[in-house]
Amino acid sequence: MAKVIMVQGTMSNAGKSLLVAGLCRIFKQDGYRVAPFKSQNMALNSFITREGLEMGRAQVMQAEAAGITPMVCMNPILLKPTNHTGSQVIVNGEVLRNMSAKEYFAYKKELIPEIKKAFRKLEEFADIIVIEGAGSPAEINLKQDDIVNMGMARMVDAPVLLVGDIDRGGVFAQLMGTLMLLAKEEKERVKGLIINKFRGDKSILDPGIKMLEEKGKVPVIGVVPYMELALEDEDSLTERFNKKPGGLIDIVVIRYPRISNFTDFNIFEQIPEVTVRYVTSVRELGHPDLIFLPGSKNTMGDLKWMRQNGLEAAIKKLAEDIPVFGICGGYQMLGCRIDDPHAMEEGGCIRGMELLPVATVLQKKKKRCQVEGVIDELDGIFSGISRCPFKGYEIHMGQTVYHEACDVSEDIYSSRIGNNVVFSANNKNVYGSYIHGLFDQSNIAHGIVQALANKKGIKIEDGIFENYQIFKEKQYDKLAETLRKYLDMEVIYEILGEAYLE
Repeated sequence: MAKVIMVQGTMSNAGKSLLVAGLCRIFKQDGYRVAPFKSQNMALNSFITREGLEMGRAQVMQAEAAGITPMVCMNPILLKPTNHTGSQVIVNGEVLRNMSAKEYFAYKKELIPEIKKAFRKLEEFADIIVIEGAGSPAEINLKQDDIVNMGMARMVDAPVLLVGDIDRGGVFAQLMGTLMLLAKEEKERVKGLIINKFRGDKSILDPGIKMLEEKGKVPVIGVVPYMELALEDEDSLTERFNKKPGGLIDIVVIRYPRISNFTDFNIFEQIPEVTVRYVTSVRELGHPDLIFLPGSKNTMGDLKWMRQNGLEAAIKKLAEDIPVFGICGGYQMLGCRIDDPHAMEEGGCIRGMELLPVATVLQKKKKRCQVEGVIDELDGIFSGISRCPFKGYEIHMGQTVYHEACDVSEDIYSSRIGNNVVFSANNKNVYGSYIHGLFDQSNIAHGIVQALANKKGIKIEDGIFENYQIFKEKQYDKLAETLRKYLDMEVIYEILGEAYLE
């Protein structure tokens, strides 16, 4: 039997994901076999395992921190929102079906056997399992048949650490209010409180901490400072969307309503001369050096959104002068049309941006696979990344075919595009690919930034393109070092029932 500890939060974005990752790293450093687990994740950032199964990227990040290969049993249920009231439900890495929120709420208890089965699989090799909750355990309207917070803790008899976010204010009310709304049995599971994202002198908090402990009857086991880390975060409440121009190289990512897998562009944020901005309007767009169209959970809807707010027209005009690169759904948008005969998104067909000579038909079955190879010969500004090796994964519902004239006819549907990167022969600035993680290879990111710098006639400092995986490993170590300093790890090991390692 693995030892278990669970991290729950007073709200979304309290810092649960990073704290779980940090604890996984600490336990790994201390010689334990450790694995992360989240029974149900709602996210549009997803990953494909070696077996071709889909899981949330937060658990992939935590698995990296733990030093183990990501497995779908770490995240048996993934909800990918398709609109404001419904999601695609993915169970054990495979699509079950789309459900409304009301339908899923009534159905989710049927998934408890799958959650238990996934957890038992982790127990086969892990000494410690660190579980992440979702949102808040005090959402009283959602507590019935809960499978991700206290319901999950009860399933596996897990002690709980409760985390509050002081950076957003009201942390004492967050923590105390949550404890007050828990049932007696649930409150007894809470063994420690953590105040997260603190800026300033901790002594200022001491009177509040004393009162919190007296009223809540639960010890505060750490005040964790606000950390500047370059690690992946969940996709809804992220601060990276607020950056302004300032770098020598200005890269824009279009932030449509159903943006997915924006982690594709994280590597560019690690280059000092580069600013990566996420924009939602023509006013914010400006005249960047490169525009990325990212993945989308509703490609047709997000293309209509760009068409209605003027971004499509602005991007098409800019494409005459600067490169535009679409990934997955963004790649589909750049083509001449998107057909949805099975109503997987919105049904019918829609004209594309007509910047790439391709057409897409949305299929019933999702393609999920890891891929590797070398980039084909490219023309245009990014010809320098031709023949660069890559590793990544595909995850899409569309079948995309080449059609040079952008005049779709039935005969083209028989041939599937084999290129890993497609470019426009007529417009040397436009590129597209289905491959997520394409840029994580430092030589590819380096080549793209160098090409942009050459076009502007500026010099990029040599030696800044560190291997991205090495860079992330250093970030995990930095996270663990900070948590060791500000959390009472001896108490945490006592909660686990393990002897503290000196």
